[in-house]
Amino acid sequence: MTTPSPHEPVYADRVYRSPMAVVTGVLLLALIGWLCGDAVVRGGGTARWAGLAVALFAVPLTVAFTLRPAVFANDDRMRVRNPFRVITLPWAAVDVVRAGYSAEVLAEGSTYQLWSVPVSLRDRKKAGRRLSRRDALSGKGLGAEAGPADADGPQRAAADRAVDELRELAERGAARPGAQGSVTVKWAYEIIVPAVLGAAALVVLLATG
Repeated sequence: MTTPSPHEPVYADRVYRSPMAVVTGVLLLALIGWLCGDAVVRGGGTARWAGLAVALFAVPLTVAFTLRPAVFANDDRMRVRNPFRVITLPWAAVDVVRAGYSAEVLAEGSTYQLWSVPVSLRDRKKAGRRLSRRDALSGKGLGAEAGPADADGPQRAAADRAVDELRELAERGAARPGAQGSVTVKWAYEIIVPAVLGAAALVVLLATG
């Protein structure tokens, strides 16, 4: 990693994650712990082993799809932590950050989904209705020119605001010395291995049960 010059301020990473996913993950983990713990404590025979196998399989997957996804962005790069991979993208390697039906980043000919920035069409519609009501109250017509308050866009959907911020960081940081380099991808074996072992144990228990 390139060390910034003494004249360049260093800022902490911006973190983008879904609060709803985090809440859902905590509730699911509590439910899994209760059900599997009950099977282990009160069950007999293969029920205990089945409870352990289900926990070994379900807990990593629950973490992967709820608590784990996050995007970390600073002046030099973006790190995308998806369920099974971690993608590090220096800004110079990023072609575009966009949000259609999902938020994604294009870099070096590949497309990577941003799991932690879910796109909600309902949120977009609500933002559009708020903007329409504001324009109607302010007396603006459809052809009215947008002012500074419109450009600021607090009415925009959360995913669109996050993508706008990431796009601005990419454009501003692409020329920085520390933002050069290629995309790197690492698999999350700490998630994959336990889930595979749990699935294999379940298959064995079902086959021999």
